[in-house]
Amino acid sequence: MANFLTALRLLISIPAALSIALVLMFSPEVTVLLIVIAIVTDFFDGKIARRFGTASSRGQLFDHSTDFFFVTSCLFGAAYAGLVTPILPILIVIAFSQYVLDSHFFYHEKQLHMSRLGRWNGILYFAPILAIACSRTPVLSEVSGYISGGVFVFGWILVLSTVLSILDRAMAPLHSHPPHNGPAHNHANQSHPHQKG
Repeated sequence: MANFLTALRLLISIPAALSIALVLMFSPEVTVLLIVIAIVTDFFDGKIARRFGTASSRGQLFDHSTDFFFVTSCLFGAAYAGLVTPILPILIVIAFSQYVLDSHFFYHEKQLHMSRLGRWNGILYFAPILAIACSRTPVLSEVSGYISGGVFVFGWILVLSTVLSILDRAMAPLHSHPPHNGPAHNHANQSHPHQKG
C-alpha cells in the first residue's frame, strides 16, 4: 500500500509539472488536486509502511527519490513560467545527489541519512508549488499577483536554505566520523558515544 501511494505520486509528477509550466494545460482545480494528492501521499506512505512493518531502505529510497522527482519537475516548470529562479531546482538536484552519495559512501548506510535542515527543505519545497497552483484558482484571482511575488521571494529563501544544507553536508566529514562495523567499534561507541553530522 505504501509503495502504491509513492508510485501514484511518481505518476502524477509530469502532469503536475506541465500544469505548473503551462497555465492552460489543465484547469486550476485539477492542478491543485494533483499537488494535494502528492502532498497527501507523501504524508501517509511512510506512516503506512511503518504501521504495517513494511518500511525498508529500498522503500525509503523510492519515497525520497519520488519526492525529489516531483518537486524538481514542478519547480523546473515554475522556472519555465518565470515564477521561481531556475537556480532553485538546479540546487535541489545537487543537494539530492549529495544526500544519496554521502549516505552511502560517508555513512556507509543502506538507509538515507537526512539532516535536519534537509528534512525541512524537503517539506518546504512543496510550498511554492502549492501556492502557484492555488493562485490560479478563481477564488484567489484578485490576489494572484501578490502570491506570485511571494512565491518568487520564497524561492530565493529556499535557494539560501538549500545552499546551507549542501554546505552543512559537505563539512560533515570535518566534525564527524563515519561509522565502522565491528565489535571494537561497537565497544567504542558504548564508551564514547558521538553524534553523526
